[in-house]
Amino acid sequence: MSVSTAVEITGITKRFGDVIAVDNMDLTIADGEFFALLDG
Repeated sequence: MSVSTAVEITGITKRFGDVIAVDNMDLTIADGEFFALLDG
């Protein structure tokens, strides 16, 4: 059985000034999966 991809992100980088918070991240979320990004 194949899984459909709902969201696919490749090579994302996030900087805050000189600080690299995320460096070259890949993320794949399958159709029907739940995903949450929490900021603490």
